[in-house]
This record gives sequence, structure tokens and C-alpha cells, in this order.
Amino acid sequence: MRGWKAARGQWLVPLVAAVLSTAAYATLSLARYDRIGIRSWDLAIFSQAAQSYAERGYPVVDVKAPGFNLLGDHFSPVVALWAPLWALVPAPQTLLVAQSVLIGVSVGVVLATAVRHVGQAGGVAIGLAYALSFGLAEAADFDVHETAFAVPLLALAGSAYLRRDWRWVALCAVPLLAVKEDQGLTLVAIGLALLVSGGRRWGLGLVTVGLLGSLLVLLVVIPGLNPDGYDYWSRLGGADATGAIGGADDADLLGLPLRAIWPPVKIETLLLTFGITGFLALRSPWALVALPTLGWRFLSDYDYYWGTDWHYSLTLMPVVFVAMIDGIVRARQARGPAWLARFARHSPAVALTAAVVLAAQFPLRDLVEPATYADSAREAAAEQVVRRIPDGASVETDIGLMAQLVADHEVYWVGSNTGADAVIPDWVVVDTRLGWTGSDAATMAARRWPGTDWANVPAGAGYLLAERI
Repeated sequence: MRGWKAARGQWLVPLVAAVLSTAAYATLSLARYDRIGIRSWDLAIFSQAAQSYAERGYPVVDVKAPGFNLLGDHFSPVVALWAPLWALVPAPQTLLVAQSVLIGVSVGVVLATAVRHVGQAGGVAIGLAYALSFGLAEAADFDVHETAFAVPLLALAGSAYLRRDWRWVALCAVPLLAVKEDQGLTLVAIGLALLVSGGRRWGLGLVTVGLLGSLLVLLVVIPGLNPDGYDYWSRLGGADATGAIGGADDADLLGLPLRAIWPPVKIETLLLTFGITGFLALRSPWALVALPTLGWRFLSDYDYYWGTDWHYSLTLMPVVFVAMIDGIVRARQARGPAWLARFARHSPAVALTAAVVLAAQFPLRDLVEPATYADSAREAAAEQVVRRIPDGASVETDIGLMAQLVADHEVYWVGSNTGADAVIPDWVVVDTRLGWTGSDAATMAARRWPGTDWANVPAGAGYLLAERI
């Protein structure tokens, strides 16, 4: 009986934190969806992928291009795990809630790990600081992304690392290869962290598996599924679709270190990423696990990768907070300056205070804003547009109502529904907030599809709607 009470006490707080975090993240993302908060087309992409996995067994995503296999874009077979959920509740909101659960689970793991190694009060403070961290908040506020699957895996692998349980580190880390093609390098970094921490055999194994997995996916699997090759090489400093860097001279190579930290937004991201841990994460070899993600982001020419917006810092959060826990333990045990031990002792409270202050600068603040939950004329107009289009009809659209349409319609993006495989849609929907000019969707559609006839359908609130007749 006493043992059961102790076990209940050990897991009750992490469980409550996980549930409350899940509820907060789900509320944030569902509220954005309800008010037609447009951030990208990712929710539509993963909704079509989950739907296709459920119906066909493989991920056809027409918004990327008619008949496009998503595994030829990003290698993320783990998305198939959303298929049963989609089959039960076929709606984009299902994926928003599922992502929130994945993030919430990681909160419970990080908090339980912190309590185990730092103590009850300090551990709870670290867990709450993690729950409020900018990377989690930005991801919850940004549609849906496959990297959400990596977060509990990284938290579990980090927890096993702190226990020096190398086998469990490997068991939790190897599935990262199924999350996204860049996670192979993260697996390599985990192996390096084990190598310098005493887990030589397991570390070498993870380095080998990570390298071979990355090469196989990037050079064989994705090119085999996508005749245009891996689209994202071009974002890495001018590489082409094969990964070769064309035209690079000595000056370009010498400039790589500077490009990794410039412009200043990259330095700001670095300072915030490690600063939320009081920089104690830098005392742990586990911080090596953050390097691949920071590396490809900062070496890219794509400026969206550099800052703290969107979902790009999501996978860094469990890494740096586990590294912080390790850093605190090391500072307490090391024969270092007395101030370091004192700082480590108070760092959980400092981290939580900083997290609360920073939360006001990031999307979690929206949870207490009345406007987050207020109905609007635009929301009503969007619902009317979706209802006007019959279920099963084909629709070409921009990203404005793409996510709202995918569950019950055959949806194509206006920017990729081109070429020999282009599909002439039954309906066209345009959101004028996204830069479209003109007020006549039928004329726009007729120009795009010569020889077809269209009729405008009343919409309002900035939406233009036309039906092929």
C-alpha cells in the first residue's frame, strides 16, 4: 500500500501537468483554427496524408501536386499513426488535438525526469518552465507538423540518458528515423553524446545507424519517389536538387562560420534557446543533440528557419531542458566554484520565472485574450463558403480555407495544380486577404482554365467563390 502511494505521488504531478498542457495547447490550436487563423498549408497537407493513409495505405497529398506521394517530399512514415484517428474522426481538428497530446506527453516525461534528478520543487519548476517554453507554444500555435512525434521520443531518450540506460536511449531514439529525414543527423548526435558519456558501443551503433539511415533516405528513397529530387537541398546555401553545392568557392566555404551566426536573429535564437535553461544545458553532452537542428536551420538561406517563430524550435525544447537537468546535477557534483553550485540550486526557480515572463511574448498569451474566442463575420462567411460546396467536389484554392475544405472535398492548391496532371476543378475559392486582386472569381478561373465556363457565387468577408458550369 505504501509503495502504491509512493508511485502515485511520483507520477500524479507529471500526469496532471501533461493533461493540463495538452488542454492548453489544444485550446490554443483549435481556437486559431476556428477563427480561420492562416499560418501555412501544413494542416491541409497532413490532413490529406492521414486521410490517404486511412483509405489507401499510402500518403497522396493533392495540395502538393495532383497525385503527389508525400514520402517524396519529407520522409515521415510516422504520419501513418494519425490514420486510425482520422478514420474515427475525419477532421483537421483531430490532428490538432493529437499533436497537443504528443507535446503534452513530453511535458509529463520532462517533469518526471526533473523531479527524479533534481528534487520535487526544482523538478516541478523545470517541468513547468518546459511546458511554457517558446518552442512548444509556437508549435501549438502553428497548424500541425510531423516533428511533433519527435518530441516525446526525445524526452524519453533524454530521460534514459540521464539514467545512463544506453539501451533505452537507443530504443527511444531509433524511431526518430521515421519522423523526418533530418532526424537521422539528430540520431548521430545522440550517438556522439553517448560516446562522450561512457556508452561507447551504443554510441557507435547510433552514429552508424543515423548516418546510414540519412544517406538511404536522402539519396535513395526520396529521389525514388520524387523525380525532381529532394526539394530542400536548394535551401542549404545554394545546393541543387541532388545536394551538390554548385559554384562554391573558397570564399564561400570560409564564410560558413559567419553565415552560421549571422544575421543577428540567429544569435538571438541561440541565446533564447539556451538562455531559458540559464545556459546550464551547455554543461551537458546532451546539448550536442541540438546541433544538427540548429545547424541546418542557420546554414539555410531560408530566413523562416532562423528565428523563434513557427514550429522549428519544437524539437529543441526537450533536448535543452533534459540537458539543463544534467547540467544542474553536474554542477552540484563538480568541484567547481561555489557560485556555480548556488546558481544551479536556484536555476529551476529562475527558469520558471523567465518562462512566465516570456510566455507573455509568445502565443500562450492568447489563451487569456477574449478576442481568441470571439466569433466574427469572417468566420461565419468561411463556414458558409464551405457549406456551399458539395461534399466530394473538387476545389482549387489558396491556403485561406484549404484546411477547412480537405475533410470533405478533393482539394488542390492553385500554385501546384499545374502541368500535364493538372485537374480542372469544380469550384474555385480565393481569399483576397492573401494578396489576390480583383473581385470576380469566375473571370479569374476562366483565364486560368481556357475553354471552361464559370459562375460567381456570393461569398463575402473577402472570399471569392466560383462554380464551373
